Amino acid sequence: MYNQIKNAMKTLKNISLYAMIILLAFSFQKASGGSSGILKKGDQQNYLTLKGKVVDAETGTPLVFATIAVSESNVAVVTNIDGEFTLKVGESLVTKNLEISYLGYKSIVLPISSMRNNGYKNMIRMETAPIPIKEIVVKPLDPDAIVQKAIARISKNYEDAPNLMTAFYRETIRKNRQYVSIGEAVIEIFKAPYANDIRFDGTRIYKGRKNADVEKMDTLLFKLQGGTTSVLQLDIAKNTEAILTMESMKYYDYSISNFIEIDGRPNYVIDFIQKPSVDEPLFMGSLYIDMDSYAITEAEFGFNLSDKEAATSMFIRKKPLGVDVTPKVATYRTKYREQDGKWYFAYSRAEVKFKVDWKRKLFHTYYTTMSEVAVTDRTAEEVIKFAGKEKVRYTDVFTDKVSAFADPGFWGDYNVIEPDQSIESAIRRLSKKLKFSDRQDYIEQ
Repeated sequence: MYNQIKNAMKTLKNISLYAMIILLAFSFQKASGGSSGILKKGDQQNYLTLKGKVVDAETGTPLVFATIAVSESNVAVVTNIDGEFTLKVGESLVTKNLEISYLGYKSIVLPISSMRNNGYKNMIRMETAPIPIKEIVVKPLDPDAIVQKAIARISKNYEDAPNLMTAFYRETIRKNRQYVSIGEAVIEIFKAPYANDIRFDGTRIYKGRKNADVEKMDTLLFKLQGGTTSVLQLDIAKNTEAILTMESMKYYDYSISNFIEIDGRPNYVIDFIQKPSVDEPLFMGSLYIDMDSYAITEAEFGFNLSDKEAATSMFIRKKPLGVDVTPKVATYRTKYREQDGKWYFAYSRAEVKFKVDWKRKLFHTYYTTMSEVAVTDRTAEEVIKFAGKEKVRYTDVFTDKVSAFADPGFWGDYNVIEPDQSIESAIRRLSKKLKFSDRQDYIEQ
């Protein structure tokens, strides 16, 4: 039994969900700019910009990553960590409704015509949604059986045809509490069928920008590798090997921790953690499983970092001599959106915190990397797999493929995740630094 576990863990260790969620490369060279590999797409005109903030009706607490979707369409976005959102809606959709949903809360439907285009004064207050006991008692309460049903129904619950998705991607790096690098892009995602193991997901960049303050990185330059492709690996309903297979279930203990409503539907909250007998580091967290369909609707999980050596080998691609880098926190989140009886990938986020120690320095430094992607539109019509030269590769560094911040109207009518207050202030700071640097270059010439 022990050898079987070790062999299975070696197999799991090679899959990209383990090795590629966050890969960091260290270098003493400055990052280069440029815009190679970026596809161009003409901006559309005539759209309505909706802004708002989603909060708890009783406490006023911002609801983070709430879904804001246009009814009878594939257009959607999520709130930022301040609960704020901006949604750009084409003229053909202004007669529709907005659907606001958040786990554990009653969904809200608002006519788009009722939204005022005046900053964040559209305050949307959501009420908690307790699950009636009668919804629970008639359902099986064996957590292992619930997870087994969720695995068995993946091919039924998720799309069996390829989709082309438009999405917004953001990655950031913080040194202690200060942002030192921010990159953003509108990307296209080729989403392969869930029941097909041969066709892989892919991404390509339409439009992107970045800003970085290399001087504040302690001569140590963090580069996040393959970011736009790695966040897709968090689609655990498709990349099932580490968590959602009958084989991987042997290495986890499951328990029902709660019952919660998501988008008006009752869900089980299934907690999982690796068995004490398993030595190799695995994941731990919570699966949200729809009571009726057994679809996985959301997932929140983290990586077991108790084995320092094993955890470091998972995340660090290379580092300079004389530096000790230790992963301290690794957390992940994935959300799906239901339409016409099928669940579609909607959002994912990865955040990893590292402690960096120089052998000849007294104090250590903490770096935190974050990458997230939100699907803002999708189609199943005339979907063609991306050509190899267009695709972002796992070895690509996103911030090396896009140019610097410049135009304040850069995004046009694309839907993006609204920056939170700290990111917004960092963008202003880095943009001012960029303008000053450009001016100095001009004077020197």
